[in-house]
Amino acid sequence: MKRLTAALSAAALLAAAGCGGGSGSGAGAGAPIDLRMTIWSANAKHLALFDQIAAGYKKDHPEIGKITFESIPFDSYTTTLTTQIGGGNVPDLAWIFETSAPDFVSSGALEPIDKDPDLVPGTTANWEQDGKLYAYPLSTSPLGVFVNTDLVKAAGRPAPAQQIASGTWTWDEAAKTAAAVQAKTGKGGLVVGDFDYKGWDTLNAIWSGWGARPWSEDGKSCQFDQPQMVDAMTFVQKMIFTDKAMPGPGVTKDFFAGDSSMVLTQISRAALLEKAKFHWDLVPLPKGPAGDYSVVGQAGIGVFKRGKHADAAKQFLAYFSNAQNSAKLAEYFPPPRKSELNAATLAKANPLLKPAQLDSVVVKGIENGKIKPSHTGYAELQQTVRAALDPLWKPGADVKTVLSGVCSKINPLLAK
Repeated sequence: MKRLTAALSAAALLAAAGCGGGSGSGAGAGAPIDLRMTIWSANAKHLALFDQIAAGYKKDHPEIGKITFESIPFDSYTTTLTTQIGGGNVPDLAWIFETSAPDFVSSGALEPIDKDPDLVPGTTANWEQDGKLYAYPLSTSPLGVFVNTDLVKAAGRPAPAQQIASGTWTWDEAAKTAAAVQAKTGKGGLVVGDFDYKGWDTLNAIWSGWGARPWSEDGKSCQFDQPQMVDAMTFVQKMIFTDKAMPGPGVTKDFFAGDSSMVLTQISRAALLEKAKFHWDLVPLPKGPAGDYSVVGQAGIGVFKRGKHADAAKQFLAYFSNAQNSAKLAEYFPPPRKSELNAATLAKANPLLKPAQLDSVVVKGIENGKIKPSHTGYAELQQTVRAALDPLWKPGADVKTVLSGVCSKINPLLAK
C-alpha cells in the first residue's frame, strides 16, 4: 500500500506546479461554484444539520451552486480520500482524523486558514505548523463511558456514579462490573467503540490509564514493549479471555440496543439513546494505575490547495465554523471555542445529557485531556501494528513477546 505521505506529497507537488486547479474558481465566468466536502459520518441528523448550515450560507452567497457532503465509510476513509487526491478528484474540504494530522499538515496539501482567538489553544496544536493553522478542529471530543444502569443493577454491582462518589471508580472495578453483567445476565460487558479487534488505537482509551504510549513523544521509538503498555495490554487480554468482561473476537454486542453494560465512546453517540428502552448514564473514564486521565478524539476540517475552489472553500469553512454554527454543531461535536465550552451551552445542544455529565466528561475532558497520539505515515503504521497485534487476541497469548514483536515491526517505520 502506498504511504499516505506519498499521496499527499504528490498532491502538494502538483499544486506547486500549477496543475489541477488551485485557488481560482475552476469554472467559467459567472458559472456557479460547487463545493464538495468529504466526511465519514452518514448519520442522517448530522447530514441534515450540515445541509441546514450550507443553505444558510447560500442565501447570502449567490455565487455558490451546490454544497455537497460526501460520506465515505469510517474504516476506509483516509485510504479513499488519499486515493481521490492522488487521482486528481480532490475535494474542496475534508474531515481529517487527528491521527493523520501530521501527514496532511506537513505535506503542504492544505491551505492555511484564519485562527480565531476564541479557540482553546490545546485544540489547535495538531493542526498548526510554523505558526499557521491548517485545519479547523471541528470536534474535540473526550471519550466517556456510557452505562446501562439496568444491567449493572441486575448484576448486583454498584452504579459507576456511586463508585465515583465513593472514589472507587477504577479500571479494576469497571472490569468486575463488566464481568458480573456477562456472568449474571448473559449480556456483554464492556465494549470499546470502533475497536472490533481491528482499530487497535481505540484501546488508547484504556492504556492511557497506565501512562502507556504506542511511541515516544518525539515519535522516534516504539513504546509498545515498555512496562506500562505490557501491564495495560495484559489487563485487556485478561478482561477478554479470563474474566469475559469484554466481547471476544467475532462477537458483536451493541450497547445502544441494550446488549452490553458499558461502551467507551464519544458523546456524539448519545443521539442513539434517544429512544433507549433502558436507563443509562454517562461517566468519565475509570481511574487507572497512573491516576485520573482523559483521552480526546479529534477531527479537523481542511481546505485543499488543489481543490477547484480553494478560496470559496475557505470562506465557507469560516462560516461553517463561526460561533453561531459551532453552537449548533455542539449537539454532536464538542466545540473548541472557549466561549462555548461550558455545561450550560453544551446542554442546550445536548438535551439528552445532564449538565453534570457534560461538565465531568466533556468540559473537564477537553480542558485536561490529551489528544490521541498521531504520527507521519500513520496509515502504514496502523496496518503494521494491527497485523503484529493479531497473535494477542488469543487465549494464553504471551503479551510481552507479542508487544516486543510490534516494536520490531514498527521501529524502522518510526525512524523514516
